[in-house]
Amino acid sequence: MNKDTNEGKWKQIKGEFQEKYGEITNNNSVKTEGEKEKLIGEIQEKYGKAKDEIAEEIKNW
Repeated sequence: MNKDTNEGKWKQIKGEFQEKYGEITNNNSVKTEGEKEKLIGEIQEKYGKAKDEIAEEIKNW
């Protein structure tokens, strides 16, 4: 496993936590940020790309 794959797994966990915290506190911006982190983490784990590269790709969608 490379560094980006491991970092991707961590981002998924962090994103899930943010998402749940946003639901509990009824804070949509935190929830949305968590969803974004989770998505980036999943892509990062699957493809082994750097976070900045993935974020730029998502921005261009």
